[in-house]
Amino acid sequence: MRDIRTTVNEPARPVPTDRIRRIAGSLSTSRSMKAPAPLYLASQSPRRRQILEQLGVAYELLLPDPDEDAEALEAPKPGERPLAYVRRVTGLKLDAALARLARRGLPPAPVLCSDTTVALGSRIYGKPADEAEARRMLAELSGRTHRVLTAVAVGTSRRRDAAVSDSRVTFEALSRSQIAAYVATGEPLGKAGAYAIQGRAAMHVRRINGSHSGIMGLPMHETAILLRAFGLLK
Repeated sequence: MRDIRTTVNEPARPVPTDRIRRIAGSLSTSRSMKAPAPLYLASQSPRRRQILEQLGVAYELLLPDPDEDAEALEAPKPGERPLAYVRRVTGLKLDAALARLARRGLPPAPVLCSDTTVALGSRIYGKPADEAEARRMLAELSGRTHRVLTAVAVGTSRRRDAAVSDSRVTFEALSRSQIAAYVATGEPLGKAGAYAIQGRAAMHVRRINGSHSGIMGLPMHETAILLRAFGLLK
């Protein structure tokens, strides 16, 4: 075997420029070859990312394209019941995410989608359009117990499984000034039912019966069951 070590008395020979280019190109190609994601998360919610990280599950985001109208998927049908609504919307989100995955030509892997809705009786409380609607929602939830339904689905082009977390949240009676102060923080906007249980709204919650992580937006127990079924969690 030829000894390629250099010594002080024998300086190393310069590597030809064309060889340097070939080596650099090879390294660039190997770095750009990305391993398939074990799981795609089709959600912009930082809370869902946080819960997956708590579970120790690696994931990549699979967010909508600029021309996708993701909000349109969340429009309820007339007379639709809250449980049927949250299941249907989660299924639509999964359909859209799987189509997005195929369209982008990404490596195949299971996709996780979720949707959360707040319900008082049969009435569905989605995300408030503005501060006025947020104040109205909170006034209606004040001093009452409502449901928080979160559906989660994991699927591929060949298989999909889903589960629903159903929790109860009871607010203390809120004064107009308390509602106005909370809405002024901006926290209610973009949240189903106009509040975030992990934020300042928690000071007004008298009782929770169910899944705290489900109220946040991704039920840890149900999610873990689905991920185990797909071999993504022990």
